Amino acid sequence: MTQRFKRSALCLALAGLATSLLTAGAAQAQSAKPVCELIATGGTIAMKIDPVKKAPVPAISGEDLLATVPEIADYARVEVLNQSNVPSDYMDPPRWVALQKAVDKALARKEVAGVIVSHGTDTLEETGYFLDLTVKSDKPVILIGAQRNASEKDFDGPRNLLGAARVCVTPEAKGKGAMLVLNNQINAAREVIKAHTSDVETFKSGDYGFLGNVDNDRVIFYRAPLRRQHVPLISDNLAKVEIIPMFGGADGSLIKAAIAGGAKGIVIQGLGWGNVNIPMYEAIKDAIAQGVPVVVSTRVPNGRVLPVYGFQGGGKTLQDLGTISADNLPPHKARILLMLALQHTQKRDELQKYFDR
Repeated sequence: MTQRFKRSALCLALAGLATSLLTAGAAQAQSAKPVCELIATGGTIAMKIDPVKKAPVPAISGEDLLATVPEIADYARVEVLNQSNVPSDYMDPPRWVALQKAVDKALARKEVAGVIVSHGTDTLEETGYFLDLTVKSDKPVILIGAQRNASEKDFDGPRNLLGAARVCVTPEAKGKGAMLVLNNQINAAREVIKAHTSDVETFKSGDYGFLGNVDNDRVIFYRAPLRRQHVPLISDNLAKVEIIPMFGGADGSLIKAAIAGGAKGIVIQGLGWGNVNIPMYEAIKDAIAQGVPVVVSTRVPNGRVLPVYGFQGGGKTLQDLGTISADNLPPHKARILLMLALQHTQKRDELQKYFDR
């Protein structure tokens, strides 16, 4: 064996050893990162344009989404659970219950810092509020979506997933419940609403504003959500609760139809401070007489429901009938809270306490 060959062999061996050490070091560094579990449920963030339908349809998995953000490994080890792949318009109480169980199971693991849920934006705020109420762990639950599908050049899914992972491993995220993280903005699940049909900056928290931001250098929280509560999920079968809108000329027939259809609770989307007309007032009166709890919310985006007006159908007269005030919860979130509260009590005063917290 020549001297040159020996030197070449030695160089190759040293190079191989260096590569192995680097690989082992990288693997060890990655294994030291906190774990975030990504539970994929579908939505636009999991869609691509179908060439036949020429429209977005469910197409990619949680692993596919994760592969678009290799730099996420700098912050966390992300494990994927593909729970479902459906438009968020298909989300319903049974799917919420199944998702809550998956989130609880993940958060129970010591090595898991938090959970990320990828989801469609149409009902993202509902799922977020359901999880905020039913998940007891103080570890963060981060919900993300996308306004643009994965076939579009400016697909916003990767940015939102990276932001969610960064929030998930931030110590200050603990104890803040379920949060929506999109467009580098952090919103509390109780307060946030989808405010625009297509803009990437669609989620807003009205009078209260964001909890914080995912900036280039770090995640910053400016406030904490104080109006949070835990409502234990004690049954997989939640009460049927319908939302009935008040509008000019409403005759109360939808309330009667809801009760005939088996509704165990009703949420009224009232006007202003929570007002209705006389036919709706009479229908609400009949519903309460039949033992069906009625919660009054409003179609106005900001502000609380208050018993101010004394005309028949005004908020004060509805309170006198025995309705429950939704406070500042919009109708779709008041419905979720009522469904959960009805597992624990049917009494009007006790139900009101849930909405006052």
